[in-house]
Amino acid sequence: MEDLDASGYPLRLDTVTAAQVDTCLQWLAEFHATFLAELPSPPLGLWETGTYWHLDARPDELAALDDTALKAAAPAIDLTLRKARYQTLVHGDAKLANFCFSENGNQVAALDFQYVGGGCGIKDVAYFLGSCLDEKTIAKQQEDLLDTYFGFLTKSLTRHHSAIDLSALIREWRALYPIAWTDFHRFLKGWCPTHWKLNQYSEQIMKEVVVSFQ
Repeated sequence: MEDLDASGYPLRLDTVTAAQVDTCLQWLAEFHATFLAELPSPPLGLWETGTYWHLDARPDELAALDDTALKAAAPAIDLTLRKARYQTLVHGDAKLANFCFSENGNQVAALDFQYVGGGCGIKDVAYFLGSCLDEKTIAKQQEDLLDTYFGFLTKSLTRHHSAIDLSALIREWRALYPIAWTDFHRFLKGWCPTHWKLNQYSEQIMKEVVVSFQ
């Protein structure tokens, strides 16, 4: 255990600058790159499937979901994420509230690792962006934000001397971004249909993904 305040990360932020978003994306990229070679079998003591919202962990929310098309597509969406070729360890709850910033806001540390487990890293990225950016910002900057994350991931994997096919990894995870977003949207819609994150951007992504699974 470590006191992050004493270690130089005393700030908890409700809103972030573009630079601070990038700093968190860099942390996620480093985390994902570090553990990319450790799967398909997660280390002892971690969840086989990371995140708290995956389908097997949320049968009640699926049962409560009144969007019949999304409910029908949910198993295929879950399977697509679980069968991704490139897997790593995901933080599983990488929301803004679980990042602690340095006094100048230029460095970050994470906490709350109770949902760490196997998965494709883009699940953390989609969840994080939805936790700290409004729908207009994400809609406008989505591709730039993904480029930023994948840029950090490329640098980190290069430092790790990884034999991973970076081009193939980036193609797969970029294509899985809307699917990962829809997976969390499915949980949220069954858990709290009036949640503020269920916005127009989120609904549009979900509809496009559901159509692709029909």
